[in-house]
Amino acid sequence: MATGMDDRRKGFEAKWAHDAELRFQVEARRNRLLGAWAAEKKGLSGAAAEDFIGSVIAADFQEAGDEDVFRKLRSELDASVPDAVIRDKMRECLQTAVDALAK
Repeated sequence: MATGMDDRRKGFEAKWAHDAELRFQVEARRNRLLGAWAAEKKGLSGAAAEDFIGSVIAADFQEAGDEDVFRKLRSELDASVPDAVIRDKMRECLQTAVDALAK
């Protein structure tokens, strides 16, 4: 026999799992957009661009947070792309990903 507390706990667990999945989807979409942007900056296309995009997505699994993705982009883009531009693009792509998944 389930109690109200059991039901409430299960509800919180389900919401946490849903929120975690949504965060993962948003971050993966953001990283794909960032990878495509950086690939274009590097002059990559086709399979080379897709491989590069995959490497940006994979970089996000190195540590919690966004710094691993930033470091990957910083190491791949030449000095003509300032840190502030990379960080602005990260925010822009995150908002684009959130907006796309909210529809």
